[in-house]
Amino acid sequence: MNFDLLLILDLLGVFFFAVSGCLLATRKGFDLVGSLLLGSMVGLGGGVIRDIVLNAGPPAAFTNQIYLLPPAAAAALVYFTVKNVQRSGRLLFMFDAGGLALFCVTGTLKALEAGMNPVASILLGVTTAVGGGILRDVTANDVPKVFDPKDLYAIPAFIGAGLATGLWHLGWLSFTTGAMATVVVFALRMLSLRYGWHAPLAARSWTPRRGQRG
Repeated sequence: MNFDLLLILDLLGVFFFAVSGCLLATRKGFDLVGSLLLGSMVGLGGGVIRDIVLNAGPPAAFTNQIYLLPPAAAAALVYFTVKNVQRSGRLLFMFDAGGLALFCVTGTLKALEAGMNPVASILLGVTTAVGGGILRDVTANDVPKVFDPKDLYAIPAFIGAGLATGLWHLGWLSFTTGAMATVVVFALRMLSLRYGWHAPLAARSWTPRRGQRG
């Protein structure tokens, strides 16, 4: 996968995640500046963490001005199009799932291109995918989705990162196969929300009370 295509997918991931942040800002009653800042935090946060770990110089978000456009576009889109804030929850989940799917693949591929081993590349891909969401949820005073026992968040990212790594090493990576890996992650994430799939609890003997989150 060439550099230009990887950049486009990375920017799409920034946009999808930024929209999820702006939607959450509307649900929390933030103003337009707060929406832009929260969208920027979730859209750029995972990539900043990735670039710092790769030690490839200053993060791309601070050296390439084009990375500032997706959060601004996301804030404007939400400001002008969202009519019913209370019904925007499904849109938030969809855009968050899109960002997760794109970032777990692009983060993994950037790690592989930097010469990291497969295991480290998968871990960095997952970190890229969930990092911005953690920053978003903590800032908005929500339980991060990756730590919610009723949610399946990191596992789809691990699957996407694993698929990207496998395709890379088999020499089968192309735009089509990369897009298929992204679709698998997105579909798994949305199906988990639809059917309430979740990972086993940390202790098999513990059962959370109804409505409890942790």
